[in-house]
Amino acid sequence: MSCSLLEFCRLQELRTVRDYLFHNQRDEPVEENNEADNQLSWDTSDWESAWDNGDKQEEETTSTTKVEEEATGQTGPWLQDCVVALSPCSDLLVVAREQKAVFLSAKWRTDDSGREEMTLAVSWTGALSTEDGECVSSCICIPLASQKRSSTGRPDWTCVVVGFTSGHVRFYTENGVLLLAQLLHEDPVLRLKCRTYEIPRHPGVTEQHEELSILYPAALVTIDGFSLFQSLRACRNQVARAAAAGSDVIQPPPLAYKKWGLKDMDTIVDHSSVGIMTLCVFDQMKNASILGGFTASVKGNPPAMSQYVTVGGGPFTGFYYSVEGSSQPLLSHVAMAVASKLTSALFSAASGWLGWHKNKNEDEAAQKQKPKVEPATPLTIRFGLPDSRRHGESICLSPCNTLAGVTDDFGRVSLLDLARGIAIRMWKGYRDAQLGWLQVPEERSDREFSPPTSLPRRHALFLVIYAPRRGILEVWGMQQGPRVGAFTVGKHCRLLYAGYRLMGVNSVTSQGWQLHTQQVCLLDPITGALRTVNIPFHLALSDKKSERAKDMHLLKRLTTLLKSRDVEPDILESEAKSVLLDIKHPAIKKQALESLLSNKNAPVSCLTNIASTLYDTLKKQDTEDVDVLLLQLCSSQLKLLQLYTDIEQLHSAADTEACSDNQDSLEGIKDELSRVRPTLQRYAQFTSRPSVSFAQDSPNSPLTVQAFLSQMECSEDGELKVNRRAEAEWNQLGNFLFWGCLCGKSPLHKVCDTLQQAGISPQQLLALLLSVWIQREKEVLQKTEETVRNLHTLLIALSNMKGAVEESWDPQSISPWWQQVRTTCIQSHNAAAALLAAFVAHRAAKASITNHADSKLHSEWEAVSLELEQWVVCVRQLEDVLVLQTLLLVPPPQGVAAGAATQCSIKTLLEGGTGGIADSVSKWVFRQNLAPQRLKEILQKRVDKDADDKLEQKGIEEGNEKKEQSQEDTDRTAELLVAVWERFPHSLSPDLLFAHCCWEYVVQWNKDPEEGQCLCSAVEHLKLISSPHIQLGISTMMWSTFIVKRFSAAAYLMEKVGKAPKDRLCRRDVGMGDKAVTSFLGCCVQLLQILMEVTGVLVKNQSPLSFINYYADSAVEEVSVPELSVEESWCGAEGPASIAELALEQKGVHYPLVQHHCLLASLLHAALTFNLKVKPLSLFDSKGKNAFFRDLTTIQLMPSGDMDPGLVSVRQEFLLRVLTGWVQAIDDTSSSASGTGCPPLPSSGPKAGWWPSLCLELGSLLQVNPDILRRHLVCELYNQGLDLRAEEVMLEVEDKDVLGSQLLVLTGQRLSFLLLHSQSQTQAAMELLARLPPTLCTWLKAMDPSELRCPLVPLSQSSRLVGRLIEMLPENHAQYSLALHLLEAVEALTTED
Repeated sequence: MSCSLLEFCRLQELRTVRDYLFHNQRDEPVEENNEADNQLSWDTSDWESAWDNGDKQEEETTSTTKVEEEATGQTGPWLQDCVVALSPCSDLLVVAREQKAVFLSAKWRTDDSGREEMTLAVSWTGALSTEDGECVSSCICIPLASQKRSSTGRPDWTCVVVGFTSGHVRFYTENGVLLLAQLLHEDPVLRLKCRTYEIPRHPGVTEQHEELSILYPAALVTIDGFSLFQSLRACRNQVARAAAAGSDVIQPPPLAYKKWGLKDMDTIVDHSSVGIMTLCVFDQMKNASILGGFTASVKGNPPAMSQYVTVGGGPFTGFYYSVEGSSQPLLSHVAMAVASKLTSALFSAASGWLGWHKNKNEDEAAQKQKPKVEPATPLTIRFGLPDSRRHGESICLSPCNTLAGVTDDFGRVSLLDLARGIAIRMWKGYRDAQLGWLQVPEERSDREFSPPTSLPRRHALFLVIYAPRRGILEVWGMQQGPRVGAFTVGKHCRLLYAGYRLMGVNSVTSQGWQLHTQQVCLLDPITGALRTVNIPFHLALSDKKSERAKDMHLLKRLTTLLKSRDVEPDILESEAKSVLLDIKHPAIKKQALESLLSNKNAPVSCLTNIASTLYDTLKKQDTEDVDVLLLQLCSSQLKLLQLYTDIEQLHSAADTEACSDNQDSLEGIKDELSRVRPTLQRYAQFTSRPSVSFAQDSPNSPLTVQAFLSQMECSEDGELKVNRRAEAEWNQLGNFLFWGCLCGKSPLHKVCDTLQQAGISPQQLLALLLSVWIQREKEVLQKTEETVRNLHTLLIALSNMKGAVEESWDPQSISPWWQQVRTTCIQSHNAAAALLAAFVAHRAAKASITNHADSKLHSEWEAVSLELEQWVVCVRQLEDVLVLQTLLLVPPPQGVAAGAATQCSIKTLLEGGTGGIADSVSKWVFRQNLAPQRLKEILQKRVDKDADDKLEQKGIEEGNEKKEQSQEDTDRTAELLVAVWERFPHSLSPDLLFAHCCWEYVVQWNKDPEEGQCLCSAVEHLKLISSPHIQLGISTMMWSTFIVKRFSAAAYLMEKVGKAPKDRLCRRDVGMGDKAVTSFLGCCVQLLQILMEVTGVLVKNQSPLSFINYYADSAVEEVSVPELSVEESWCGAEGPASIAELALEQKGVHYPLVQHHCLLASLLHAALTFNLKVKPLSLFDSKGKNAFFRDLTTIQLMPSGDMDPGLVSVRQEFLLRVLTGWVQAIDDTSSSASGTGCPPLPSSGPKAGWWPSLCLELGSLLQVNPDILRRHLVCELYNQGLDLRAEEVMLEVEDKDVLGSQLLVLTGQRLSFLLLHSQSQTQAAMELLARLPPTLCTWLKAMDPSELRCPLVPLSQSSRLVGRLIEMLPENHAQYSLALHLLEAVEALTTED
């Protein structure tokens, strides 16, 4: 917390720099200089020690070693003879002497330890002068801000400005490239100074303009910063372009500048341009009176003036003021001769611009025509500090522009107040001093009361003085502050203070910038180190504040100590004690104590000793001097630490209490335990499965004293209160207090007595006890009887505490104490622990009420109480929840992806409404992937137990061991489900459960529509609902909520593409792949069929469609609306209505509209199944199209009457293609050829046996002649070689003549293939062909067997087909004779075979 010197950079190749600059003087001895230095330095030990007698204790760091002293003899003070300039960003250092200069740029390198460090390495060396005899007299480095929006405050590039003895000022890049040169005055340049933009810290501060000021012996030139910035950027761009084009031509723009002739001062050696200032009205009137006399007039508005302060001789310090607007800015003159008239690329020197690479002709031209130099505007001195013998040497302006430090030839440093024009302080004994300023912002945490963010941050100002004769660097507080730091450094250093930052910054571009600039740097030429001074803000504060700053320093020291992990407890205790006792400020002492108590590394004994020492110290002080809050904090924390220690000792003690006195009270509980033990064991089996958790979250992790203190709070009256924070912390505290007691490892009554004496309320202790009991359910179930007994003892002990059960409590009312236990059990998700706690609390409450009644009534009657009634209901509900939770914990079968098991409690089930229980079980059914029929069998199990037992026996006998295990698990699950059903006969009635399962599956399908099986399962569950009212409502809700949007998207997509859409289009429009869309449309058909069937049952005027095999025997009698009820103990359910209740509220649907949608769904399903080209909506007229996708409960205008024949023709064509697709799908000639009859077809997919029936039904609805469909089906089956199936369908054909003609052609094609096109033609076949009648032979040759998909059919099948033809065709038919010839030919072939 004191001043320090920090090295941030190191110079490389310093010897190279010296050798280059002092090339001619390398061999000269330097001993004389050293002797001179030794003669000029004197013993100042007595004088310096006087400064150390004050209150401040400064650290003086020695950075010079013997090695460096030896090096001094070799190098000497060579740097004092050079012009040195450092960029404020510390990335460029210029060292110049006479005509030569060396530029050093920043580079990063890795040192031996692997740490990155910044170095300054030589980047350019060369001669800067272009005229004979001129030398470098002054130099500064100006970083120019980047104009890019992404800039964050780093400079774009740095310009080096050099002044010469010839009067020229030249501007260079970092690489030594000359940008422009200017001759503004013909005297030597004495000093270059720069001022850049600073963000005003207060609203009243005048915003200063950027400028570059150049001092000559009798003149001062100021160049506007904006003009200079633009000119330098333009020149740099032109140089880059000229270099790229291989040319030297640059045309620099003119500069705007002002030139003042400084009068009334004998000699001027340095200056400061303070900036624009405005006088107050009094100063304006005073100046007017002095200058103009008694009759002077005063202007209304004080004029803005620029202030310049100069130092030198006669007077010692001069103050000049130029009124804004009194002089117009001059433009640097450009020669009349333009560039085109010159043979060279450069302007002649007459223009005022000087370039480089000049030839002799240009030199001669320059000598003939001198540059035109503008005359200076005279500026008289306003006032000064006259001291005829004193001569000023340098002036250094403070960052706030209000103070300046001046050095003189008497070895004094004076502090000037620039606003008043007076010297306010002087230091003696600083010959050849070098000055710099440091402005330190206040840290936010330094304020005693944190100020609003709108208030500006305070800044402290320090003056840095480097005395090279004494080799000491001092830091002084402003304005009358003490010395706050002193450092012994080398005698040949240079103090580098820029006093400016980046040029080209303004109030807009600087928003959000972080300017990385060093204010003061000390360059040591011996070691090459660049160091900066670091000063804490608090050193500028007054004595009272300084005491607080010392306290802050001690607090930080304590914080650092606490952060280090490898500190011994004894050292930590002694250090922390000394720091706490040394801190004076009560607020900081309190903060230190709190940080100590919250530290995790400090052991409890250490904390107790420190707190007791501090408490004793505070007690010994006068009452008036002691801070009451600090004393209260100390005593309360001491009390808490003692409580923590006592509890910890009790838990670690070996002696435990006997629990024999509790045996009688557990008799009733044992009966209840034995009743629920099987369920508890099954529950424990599921909950004890391994799981992953973090070590710090483990309930066995010890409670640290810091966590204990953070949760406990001590009130003024000495009572302790537990602050309930995060659940994990609360449980950890409960573990610490009670788990040892519940396990029987700690003395129960001693722990309770200790907690009661500490003043913790019984209610909070009860909450902690119940939380640890419920949280550690697994351990409780491992030792049920022991832990239950200990819980009973603890509950009785807490109930007997003062303030637990009210003395005035009437057993006929509900006790808040027992209600707290019930509330915890009701909210708990750990069903087993909650049930055991309820058993214990019920027994304890019953005993309490009995004792209460005995003391009042003294009778043998059992006391009846509202409290006990509440307990009976609670226990009943908890038993129900335990059985239900056990079922929900059953893990899903392997390979089934399912989420975590549902956690339920009495509260969640009641809040879930009347359907909450069914909803939980439906989620479990989904997790188990339980088939709907299997669920139905389990629910009917209790009715048909004998048959089920036989099935189980058969399964066990047939299976192996693995199957036995699986079967056993399945049976246990079924038993659990039956047990749950028996406890919830109303809430889990089959219709209610199937309704919830249906809804759960459709919700899961909606989350991932690719899982088409979920929607199929939902429809299957829907079919199992026996109540048509619920079935109708669920179907309607499913359709409107989930189905219709995707259904319409699929229809419009197929209408758009005119065929079965590709997978990508399906995913884009419908949200699922093409296969999933096919399955989805099949489910849509089934859902709409269910709706039609249920509507037919309910309205009794519609019959079910004949092709729906699921509903062939549907009843049509009057069906009553089912009544939904819940169990008596679960009547208090408050929450959303169940799915079944919502279903019963749905309106009825319009049957024709449902049928209309079912028709469309069937067409879409067929088109996708058989990959047919069709525009489905185009198969309907305008009325039909408008009716689609409307609400099914509304009555729409439906198509009626005869359809347009063209439309009917398109419909017929589509249905014929569906039948063709189906026949091709079931191609099983090998099976039918074997003569074993038709094999069974699957129930779903393109091979399903119901497709022909569906097409016929659709044909009747679409006004297509069904006989055409049947005839086409018969022909297609014969074409495919499926003769047996064709014969079955042929029986239903009405127009036999047309069918006969069609089959005659098909028979001819078969015979033609056999006789004429077969690869294996026999001789007999050839002879038969020769014997055939010519008409038949010609007819057969005209046949095209390639139209047959299965031409190679057994001859016996063709023979049967011809026989059918003869039966079908009448004798007068035109082709009857042809059929007879065919019969003869086939019989002849058969005979020969």
